[in-house]
Amino acid sequence: MTSFADISSWAWLIQFFIIVVALLVANLIRCNVPLFRRSLLPSALLAGLIILCLKPIAAFSTVVDKHVMEIITYHALGLGFVAMALKNKKIKSATSTMKVVETGAVTASTYIIQGFAALLITIPLFLWWNGKDFFYASGLLLPMGYGQGPGQALNFGITFSGFAADQGIRFHGSDFGLSIAAMGFIVGSLVGVVYMNVLRRKGKLKVSDGNHKELYTLADYESEGEIPHSESIDKLTVQLCLVLLVYAMVFALMYGVQQLELGDFGVKTLKPLVWGFNFLWGTLFGVLVKWIIGRLRKSNLMQREYINNYTLDRIAGTCFDFMIVAGTAAIDFNNLRNLWVPLLLLCAVGALVTFWYVLRCCKRLYPDYTYEAFFSMFGMLTGTASNGMILLREIDPRFETPAANNLVLQTIPALAFGFPVLLLMGFAPQSLTNTLITVGIMAVALLIFCLFIFRKRRNSNKS
Repeated sequence: MTSFADISSWAWLIQFFIIVVALLVANLIRCNVPLFRRSLLPSALLAGLIILCLKPIAAFSTVVDKHVMEIITYHALGLGFVAMALKNKKIKSATSTMKVVETGAVTASTYIIQGFAALLITIPLFLWWNGKDFFYASGLLLPMGYGQGPGQALNFGITFSGFAADQGIRFHGSDFGLSIAAMGFIVGSLVGVVYMNVLRRKGKLKVSDGNHKELYTLADYESEGEIPHSESIDKLTVQLCLVLLVYAMVFALMYGVQQLELGDFGVKTLKPLVWGFNFLWGTLFGVLVKWIIGRLRKSNLMQREYINNYTLDRIAGTCFDFMIVAGTAAIDFNNLRNLWVPLLLLCAVGALVTFWYVLRCCKRLYPDYTYEAFFSMFGMLTGTASNGMILLREIDPRFETPAANNLVLQTIPALAFGFPVLLLMGFAPQSLTNTLITVGIMAVALLIFCLFIFRKRRNSNKS
């Protein structure tokens, strides 16, 4: 018989207790300490840093389970993407299809320039390090940590550790990738705020005083024909069931591929990538389920609307908050003691390259709302979409420019443009030769994107 007095029955919940307490403390600090409030540092990152700072205390470090924190990070990423994919997209302001495609191109090409610049650092460092505990392909974790966030940094960090181990290299990829992701949040928030204040002093933009009030209508919380909030089943329960149903489909796909006999290539390359792409399969299955529900509604086989955008937003936000806290808390500084120089060098170069490139693109593509587009894109490409929205709210609190819609709608074209690049994540770490080939491929891809983004235009670029 199960004994609930056994501490093992509470092991997983204890990790969630740590996360929620840290989140509440971090939010309290951020709301009451002006320095943290002005920094726009996400409360979730601050919570993760609090846990990280307490881990050197022996009594506390034994309570925080690194493995469980990594599992929470992995699943929170997938569940968050599923919730976002299930949403019925609503456009609040005008934006053109071409502008959305161009925004997706900026996103994908920023991943490329981040990875390209990083590999130009990590390959020489590997040769200088003599391959003892540093991995030549680790530069590709920069776009995963900066551009994708802790979930993808963890996924591919673990994958890279496996490739490195097969080649006799000791490389703690999960800690390296998660550290890059944490630094990305700090870069996005602090650099964004500093540059915003510089522009404000120059009179180039007006920063919100933070006292604006957002006006909501009933349509923001539910659409016509939705199921009641609470009847035989609560509306929140329905949304959670939909998210978990889609994620069950994701698991079925990944587990099915795992059972296939695919030879050496399948075991070493394809299968690890399939498990690492849980967010991608979640997005695709989420879109599929949403389409099926839409068809059932149109054919009147389903009388009510079961998807609630507001609740799905809350589920996604909660997942991403937990992902950031758990991902940051999972970092083990002991595994990074010989990697501080390449880590800090990568993060610094990544910040400079991202800042310069995104600003150039925004000046070219969005002349009517350059800075609104820049802060939203820079925040997203160093942290998450939420960070981009936080920065954007400071200068466009009511989302009157198309910047917010561009950020939301660019996901699909960015995924289409970036998917071939993601495939390189399984090709490059197989050998140093493959990584050098990847550098060449990225250079060609970046050139193609730049020709598209900076092409001559007949008409003025407006929304």
